[in-house]
Amino acid sequence: MQAPDRPPMGNAPARAAAKETLWRLTALTLSHPAPEFHAAIASGDFHAAFETAWRQVTGRGWPQVAPCEDFAAYEAGFITAFLHGRKGKPVAPLLAGDHDAILAGLTRPVFMLNLTSFYKHFGLRAATADEGRQDEPDHLASMTEFMAVLCYLEARALTQGRDPDPTRRAQRDFLCRYLQPSLAAIAGLLRRDPVADLDPTVMQLVQDMAAWAESQIAELEARVGPFRDPDAPKPALAAAAQAAPATQNLWG
Repeated sequence: MQAPDRPPMGNAPARAAAKETLWRLTALTLSHPAPEFHAAIASGDFHAAFETAWRQVTGRGWPQVAPCEDFAAYEAGFITAFLHGRKGKPVAPLLAGDHDAILAGLTRPVFMLNLTSFYKHFGLRAATADEGRQDEPDHLASMTEFMAVLCYLEARALTQGRDPDPTRRAQRDFLCRYLQPSLAAIAGLLRRDPVADLDPTVMQLVQDMAAWAESQIAELEARVGPFRDPDAPKPALAAAAQAAPATQNLWG
């Protein structure tokens, strides 16, 4: 009788590396469709790679659904869901700043400034995409790629015997404030207004990563403490005492 699969322990570098893989594959999925990526979905190669990492992290298999075989149809479904959609509006925008609930009362410039402070702290900046355009910092592909970087840094710290908690705090804060609410919003919009021609693998991934991101928050808070939203309103009399210095290093 075969023993059930067991994911690596929480402090194992292999588990942090598997988390990195999940976030990188999610970033590829939410980037603009490319024929090569669609071919990996259609052939089953994408599912094999994602399930391997998913099983390492969760101990469970990842369901395989029938893919969209035609790239043109795959691209059309992606565009309808995430870019232009019906009457020129996407069903589920991939830019966090397009969701009022995620802005949480901030103006978009302030929201973007706060978001990019995460990237700058770790020495990252938006990549230059095709046609000389910059990637939007609040695009889900950019944010999931950033989470992959944080998981890579966690794995490296564990491998080198250093404290992984600074990168775990960064993961917690970024998930709580930006990434998990964005994934949850997009997953919810797709459930409420399904796009019939959206590739089933993409739909499955968005739903599962939104749920997993929430469980990751619980795991990280158990390890490094609860999240305290720096954007949350503070009582006027206590604001000065509670405000963190602008130069404070929150993540090591």
